[in-house]
Amino acid sequence: MATTKTHALKEWDTLHNNGPFPLKTLYVTELEGDGNIPNKIDRYNDAAKEIQRLIKETNDANQGFRAYGSAWSMNHIAHQKDRMHYNGFMNIHLPMVAENLHNNTSFDASNLFLFECGTIIKRVSEVLSAHGKSLKTTGASNGQTIAGCISTGVHGSALQVGAVQDYVVGLNLIIGPNEDDVVYLERHTEPALNDNFAKKISKRIIRNDKLFNAALVGLGSFGFIHGVVIEAEPRFLLKRYVKRIDKNTALQLADTLDFKNSTFKIPEETDAQGFGITPYHYKVFINQYANDSDYVVELMYKKPYKADYKDPFPVIKQSLYRDLIYLFVKMAEHFPRSIPWLVKRLRKTILPKVDEELTGTLPEIFWDAPYQGAAFACSVGVDHKNSSKALKLLSDLTNNEGPIPGIFAMRFVKQTKATLGFTKFPVTCMLEIDGVLWKKTRKIMSLTELSRRIIEVLKQNNIPFTIHWGKNSDWAFPNLVNHMFDAEAIKEWKSCRTALLSDDMLKLFSNDFLETVGLASKETNVNNDLIASI
Repeated sequence: MATTKTHALKEWDTLHNNGPFPLKTLYVTELEGDGNIPNKIDRYNDAAKEIQRLIKETNDANQGFRAYGSAWSMNHIAHQKDRMHYNGFMNIHLPMVAENLHNNTSFDASNLFLFECGTIIKRVSEVLSAHGKSLKTTGASNGQTIAGCISTGVHGSALQVGAVQDYVVGLNLIIGPNEDDVVYLERHTEPALNDNFAKKISKRIIRNDKLFNAALVGLGSFGFIHGVVIEAEPRFLLKRYVKRIDKNTALQLADTLDFKNSTFKIPEETDAQGFGITPYHYKVFINQYANDSDYVVELMYKKPYKADYKDPFPVIKQSLYRDLIYLFVKMAEHFPRSIPWLVKRLRKTILPKVDEELTGTLPEIFWDAPYQGAAFACSVGVDHKNSSKALKLLSDLTNNEGPIPGIFAMRFVKQTKATLGFTKFPVTCMLEIDGVLWKKTRKIMSLTELSRRIIEVLKQNNIPFTIHWGKNSDWAFPNLVNHMFDAEAIKEWKSCRTALLSDDMLKLFSNDFLETVGLASKETNVNNDLIASI
């Protein structure tokens, strides 16, 4: 049997020290060894029974329950004041085979894999690589769990792919303590696995686009995500360039994404007619405190996989442009640990001139995060057509009302299908401010004040926006979610959650974050067709 250690605690914190937050009980479940249960599916189902036991125990105590993985989110979205469950030891994986596939599927069995909730992205990539496969995109690093990534909508930066949840094709949810509360969920328009396999890991099978799209970015509140079925693709290489280019050109590319007709071209990345090729990934680094005429940009181009490429790690390990938080820490090591002094240094051009090039696989380039200390990250999503306007507004904010110890970057992501996915625009520009945590002083606003002013400035200038669910913000800002998403999407998300979960489980899988943003309440007059297979 899977076993759970129970720890009585007083508080819990995120990886980047954004708490601490109060806690009563921490559960840590370890799987039964394969010596005792050699069959992976049997061991997987054994863990499901243990999770259901914990859910019943929590419900009987009239308390709340929430799972977490790497504690990567920089707010309280993963927190539950009563009982939390650490998923990190739940990491079974299963490659799918042709006999597991639905008769009407369009998927290739060799690209489908089931990963248990606690499997971190780094391990997912290792498993896929052993099969000659790759994830389609990841976040900027690889320490998050697969369930955590999709729960908050971790977005990567791929123009043709979308966020992490957008290559998920199936979800195995534990929605309560009863026998039929283990559900396999997928889209009815894109079925992946057949009933024979789904019944091996669940008691109910639901194929329904609306429910699936709502649960994809479920904010941890659609039950316990036990397993995730993803679609991988054949392994590929990325050719990465870091260039310093004219500021106006960089911003014009952000607003238009017209790489074909841009004055900026990489000679090796043009077509037969000499036009620029649209990259896999485009990122712009901005130090808003320096009046630079040039910006540093990062571009990646997808290439066929071959084994004889040069080891990329010597360049990756030394690159200042891999992690802005890490850049700040390195600066803080060399200068007095004073925020005003640090910002004063930022007013000069600190980013070196570069012309980096390297080639590597997706997991090699989006590699380990070098920094895991106290950090903040604010990340707003806007339509890429508004990217330069939004950047100007928020740069002026941090200059005129700041300073704050962080600098900007922009990444660009294809639209998600998830009902409350924050990458909701046709192409979303994720405008990010990353840096080290600070304490409010007479001269420096607090992080909450900065977060509130970001919202106010964008609203005042009529720029539609979303906010990364896992990042810092003033989440208590009045009607914030209602401003980010239209009323129909919010109602559909809440209706799906209400239809799927019993009243007890709606309460059990809620938390302070969900209450704060107004998504915890039960929706009235719900159509039960939302949880019916179509």
